[in-house]
Amino acid sequence: MTLHLRVTPNAGADRIDGTELRDDGTAVLRVRVTAVPDKGKANAAVIGMLAKALGVPKSALTLVSGDTARLKTIDVAGDPAALAARIDAIG
Repeated sequence: MTLHLRVTPNAGADRIDGTELRDDGTAVLRVRVTAVPDKGKANAAVIGMLAKALGVPKSALTLVSGDTARLKTIDVAGDPAALAARIDAIG
């Protein structure tokens, strides 16, 4: 399964705000992390938080694109139906 995220680093708290419909019609999952965007710290925080929320190990998540951008694409290994249910519960 592929997730599209809009990440806000340096936020006041780590949280997943739910889905957001962008102007171009795509849906993204809004994620905020307190980690700074320095040397991959924010990316690591996002992967850790998503892994916990989805109930999968961190190794099941792979950052595909957006290493230094706010818009990121992450592949999640696992049962797509179960992952979709967990994502719906989040946002």
